[in-house]
Amino acid sequence: MTDTVQRAGEAGSGRRSPLTHVPLSKTPLPALDPQLKPWPGEIETAGGVSLHTRRTPGSDEATAVYVHGLGGSSTNWTDLAALLSPFASGISVDLPGFGFSEPVEGFRFSLDEHADELGRFVEGLGAGPVHLLGNSMGGAVVLLLAAKRPELVRSLTLISPAMPDRRPDPRRLSDPLMALAYLPVIGRGVRKRLASLSARERAEQVIKLCFADPDAFPAHRLDELVEEHNARAELKWANAAMAASTFGIFRTWFARGAASLWAVAPQVRVPSLVVWGTQDKVISVRRAARTANALPRARLLVLPRTGHVAQMERPVPVARAVLGMWERLEGNAW
Repeated sequence: MTDTVQRAGEAGSGRRSPLTHVPLSKTPLPALDPQLKPWPGEIETAGGVSLHTRRTPGSDEATAVYVHGLGGSSTNWTDLAALLSPFASGISVDLPGFGFSEPVEGFRFSLDEHADELGRFVEGLGAGPVHLLGNSMGGAVVLLLAAKRPELVRSLTLISPAMPDRRPDPRRLSDPLMALAYLPVIGRGVRKRLASLSARERAEQVIKLCFADPDAFPAHRLDELVEEHNARAELKWANAAMAASTFGIFRTWFARGAASLWAVAPQVRVPSLVVWGTQDKVISVRRAARTANALPRARLLVLPRTGHVAQMERPVPVARAVLGMWERLEGNAW
C-alpha cells in the first residue's frame, strides 16, 4: 500500500514541519465482508434526545460513535464499524432530519445545534468518553462537540470534514442539486429536475460525486441506498432538513472570529486523526493540511485513488489508521 502519510504543516498550510508517520496498526482486523448488510436500526433515546441508530456489537472496553455527512446516514459506516468492532462497540447515528431521525419541533439544523443534540445523546449513553468519528458535515459536527464537551471525547477522527471555504460551491456538497434547489430564482427549475429523477438516479448521482471510482461501488449497496431514498421520500421533514442543514454549512463557512471552525479547531485537545482522499470532489484535499495543522494533536492521512467517503471506499486503511491512533492513546504516544 502506498498511502501518503503526513503530519500537519506540509504543503498548502503556509509553514513546514517534519514529516511524522501515521501509524497503521498491524493488529489483525476482521475479514471485510463485501456482502455485509447494514446493522439493524432502531430509535434510541439518551440524554433526552431520540435518534435513529445502528449498533455494531463489539468490545465493551470502548465505544465509537459514527456521524455521517450531509445527505448521508448511519449506513455510511457499515464496513468501518465492522472492522473496528473487536476494539470498540459502535453506534452509528442518524442526525436529526437525516436517515430516520425525526427532528424535534423548532430544530433549526445549524451545525452547533447538531453538535449540541449529539452531545446530549452521547452524555446520556453513560459510556464514558467515546471515540468520535465524523465524515463531511458530520466531521464539522464532531469537531464542534469535541471543542465544546471535551470530557465526552476520547479521540477524534475527521474524514473529509466540511471545513470552511470562503468561495462555497454547491458542487462541493454531497447532493449538489439539493443545495441549489432552495436558492431563489434558480431553485424552482432545480426542484422540477429533482422531482423528475428516480430514487436510483439520485443514488447513482451521489455515488458518482462521492467516490473516486463509482464503478467499484457494490451493486447490492446501491440497491440499499435506493431503498433508503425511497423510504425517506415518504418522510415529510426530509427535504426541509436537507435544505436547512445545507444553509447551516454555508452560514458556518462565512462565520468569522471565534465562530469560525478554523478558530474552533485549536480548542480540540484530544488525539485526532484527519483522513482525506486525493480525489475528493466534494471537499478539496487542499484543505487537508490546514485542517490537521489547526488541531493541536492531529496527524494527517491522505489516501490516493479515494474520494469523499474514505470510510466506505477504503475502509481497511482507514480502520488501520484509526486503530493505530487508539492503540497509542494509553501511553500518550500520539
